[in-house]
Amino acid sequence: MSDKRVLTIQDISCVGQCSLTAALPVISACGVETAVLPSAVLSTHTGGFTGNTFRDLSGDMPAIGNHWKKEGIRFDAVYTGYLGSLKQIGYVRTIMEETLVPGGLKIVDPAMADHGRLYRGFTGEFALEMGKLCGAADIALPNITEACLMTGTAYEEGPGDAAYIETLLDRAEALGAKCVVLKGVGYEPGKLGVAVRRDGKTDYYFHEKLARNSHGTGDIYASAFVGSLMQGYAVYDAAVIAADFTLECMKKTIGDEAHWYGVKFEKALPWLITKVNRG
Repeated sequence: MSDKRVLTIQDISCVGQCSLTAALPVISACGVETAVLPSAVLSTHTGGFTGNTFRDLSGDMPAIGNHWKKEGIRFDAVYTGYLGSLKQIGYVRTIMEETLVPGGLKIVDPAMADHGRLYRGFTGEFALEMGKLCGAADIALPNITEACLMTGTAYEEGPGDAAYIETLLDRAEALGAKCVVLKGVGYEPGKLGVAVRRDGKTDYYFHEKLARNSHGTGDIYASAFVGSLMQGYAVYDAAVIAADFTLECMKKTIGDEAHWYGVKFEKALPWLITKVNRG
């Protein structure tokens, strides 16, 4: 198998162990060359911090993409996370079209909402446009809130049930993505996991649910998924590896109440390296 090169497009939150500061080391640990295109620079992420700085890098994105096109730089996959504006969604579409190798993968993590609400600064219009980007993807990686917002489905507090998840997956798949990996699925006590939907068929994977909620785990999950996929693992197997890695990251953080802003994924990287790399 030839070496793969991934481009990830998302923000740099300088402090907070999320977005590019997680994606770059996690995908690299999987043995995959990782190129980056920052969508914005924030002093911290917006979950729990106040007064963070935000610099929109929309104006830089077309020129960077044009330079890559001129240089003949191509990617085996483009993986998007947090995008800072509606304009960036259009830029991402162009960069995917112009820099992916034939058969390259479009992987979209909507990265815009959780716990029933949008992140600060996003609107319903943005959610609908993100739904279109997910619809054009080979693989979409929404959490339950994001899937609800993109499909116009009412968000239900609590664990929900299998019928609700299947309906949500039906609607998410109808957006057009070839495969939907729904994060944060859990309707049995003490269990949490993912649902992988492809061609109308759903495969589930559950692991233990920890009492602690942590910032940045969606980014860590998506990054480990992409890295595993690029190493040749099937979608379901990559989804399982990513779920187990995210759990390992959370376990490494338990007991440190001062570390509320993220998870200590760095301490779990040896686990991921051993699990994913095939030598």
